[in-house]
Amino acid sequence: MKIGFIGLGNMGGPMAANLAKAGHDVTGFDMAEVSIEGVSMAETAAASATGADVVITMLPNGQILRAVANEIVPAMSQGAALVDCSTVDVDSARAVAEQADAAGLLAVDAPVSGGVGGAAGGTLTFMAGGSTDAFAKAAPLFDIMGQKAVHCGEAGAGQAAKICNNMILGVTMIATCEAFALADKLGLDRQKMFDVVSTSSGYSWTMNAYCPAPGVGPQSPSDNDYQPGFAAELMLKDLRLSQQAAESADADTPMGQMARDLYALYVENEDGLGMDFSAMLPRFEKRGRS
Repeated sequence: MKIGFIGLGNMGGPMAANLAKAGHDVTGFDMAEVSIEGVSMAETAAASATGADVVITMLPNGQILRAVANEIVPAMSQGAALVDCSTVDVDSARAVAEQADAAGLLAVDAPVSGGVGGAAGGTLTFMAGGSTDAFAKAAPLFDIMGQKAVHCGEAGAGQAAKICNNMILGVTMIATCEAFALADKLGLDRQKMFDVVSTSSGYSWTMNAYCPAPGVGPQSPSDNDYQPGFAAELMLKDLRLSQQAAESADADTPMGQMARDLYALYVENEDGLGMDFSAMLPRFEKRGRS
């Protein structure tokens, strides 16, 4: 299959490399000068999309996605698929899908979960929105780049699933960090805390798989001085998207709003920029009740 891949950063680069390793003809484009093994580089986004069966984008935000779509949609062949793996606002995802559909293209919004490690290892999870035909065309590529792909519904449904999932993740991480900080002040050993909570009603992914306390539970960024597996500023981005979507849909999400505000404070006014999102724990350790 001939694939155009636009956005070859920390996530897109390994994803494109995995497609090339699987034998696909991949032509990439990025604003930065990059070199990806097995990937031919084009001089423009439109050039990477010309003649492609599938064009995949991995971009920072909805505004950039819309701008790139304006450039590549006219260059794509009818019947080709535009698969956006960025995490963007639902409105942008739907607008680009409508633009692609009007041009005779298939469109899939397919944000991912799994981070840089999942991109490199081909173990990402894709949350996909779009028609059944569009998902079917992209599915074999999802199988190469990831371990699971869920067709969540029509255009925008993939972004909706990602935003809701990460709102839960942000809220749960804050609660997990608060609980460890409270346990410390109550004199409860962290390992004992983990042993109880990880097998009780407080069980969660943030506790059991990504524990924010160093030396407790499976290996996680907390064991590496909170160097990011998933950076706090990326969590802030996703929480802001969740609240943008909540406002658009008139949904009451007070915990999501509070999590957004806490991560904004941590990233923009404290020392959270460049830290893993689980580094909320040392933040709470330093604080008393106010």
